[in-house]
Amino acid sequence: MSRSVPFGPLQGVKVVSCSTAQAGTVPYMLMADLGADVIKIEVPEGGDGSRRMTVLPGMPSTFFETNNRGVKSVTLNLKAPEGRAILHKLVAQADIFGQNFRPGAAEKNGFGWEELRKINPKLVYVSISGYGTKGPNGHLPGTDSMAQALGGIAEAYSMPGQKMRTGIASVADESCAMLAFGGALAALTHARTTGVGQKIELSLLGATVRLMGWTLTTTMWRNQNPVTGQARITGTAARPGISASFNDRDGKPLVFQLTGPENWSDAMTALGFMPKLKERGFGHLGVIIDNDAKRTELLGLLDELFATGTRDDWVGRLRGADIVSAPINTLLEASNDPDVLANGYITEIDYPKYGKRLKVHGTPWRFSETPAKPGIAPELGDHNDTALAALGYSPTEVADLRARKII
Repeated sequence: MSRSVPFGPLQGVKVVSCSTAQAGTVPYMLMADLGADVIKIEVPEGGDGSRRMTVLPGMPSTFFETNNRGVKSVTLNLKAPEGRAILHKLVAQADIFGQNFRPGAAEKNGFGWEELRKINPKLVYVSISGYGTKGPNGHLPGTDSMAQALGGIAEAYSMPGQKMRTGIASVADESCAMLAFGGALAALTHARTTGVGQKIELSLLGATVRLMGWTLTTTMWRNQNPVTGQARITGTAARPGISASFNDRDGKPLVFQLTGPENWSDAMTALGFMPKLKERGFGHLGVIIDNDAKRTELLGLLDELFATGTRDDWVGRLRGADIVSAPINTLLEASNDPDVLANGYITEIDYPKYGKRLKVHGTPWRFSETPAKPGIAPELGDHNDTALAALGYSPTEVADLRARKII
């Protein structure tokens, strides 16, 4: 990247984060990707516990690296008055502050909203909890699996007759992180316009409920759980829709999505299935709307038909008829998907310490004038000296703070 090209649209934005885990760190990692100056506060000995999670031999922690790349690490003992004083000096210069401790912990450790707003009235203060702070369980700690369990996503991806379960991808954490990212920048716009900061509260549970989108609205309006499994049936008998997955003859899965009877006719004709479907009474998709027996019969017939050919052929035929269709990727396949790679959603970064060039998340945005620039995660306390020097501490004072384990 040419030095003449500005790096990231968030240049000049200063962030301080007393956050761990995923929902509490990813919002600020994304900001760092986009040029913000992000300082992550860690405890002096050991730092963020996720530094020691998912560690492969001779490699950094995949968990810590994914969630903290591009930020600066400053260690502070917030139980000591000197440590809190340093934090307050950093906050005085910040635009955004983030924390995701269980409710009440921030206040005990000197970085609650009421305390920090006195130091910096323009501050945007982001607080992330598990359940939200108003309900009966607001005082409890929360995790991604807890939010998946309560928020409905386990049912959304369940199969009839099988146990519901939470998934391996941290969708509650990541959804909450993205909402925090957008909410913080919205509040920053307001603060820069009016000079007034504010506190933003988000939760893992709230993010998961939002993630359920229109499917949850339909569920509430019908007062009935949705039909789950390999197909999502939508619309009316006159204008039916379907999104469904099937395996080819080698067991490789694919998906297609249709809206309206014209799509159904075009898709099934392109696949060569229409004569068989008409023979069985499925020339129009609307016959399965509100008819469980017909739906089960149709899906069974399609299972048989798709099992006669290959996934690549089926997807090619559907796409050739302008029908939305795709192979269903495993995570490893997704990381090598041609569209994923071509758009930079997965990229490679040099890790000099490990002598490797490794695949990492790219950026989901493409800015024409201020491109994003993914970095790598810091070593513990990497930026103590520079951060404290910027606050006016002399090398002697920094050495004393280190000797007394304040940093």
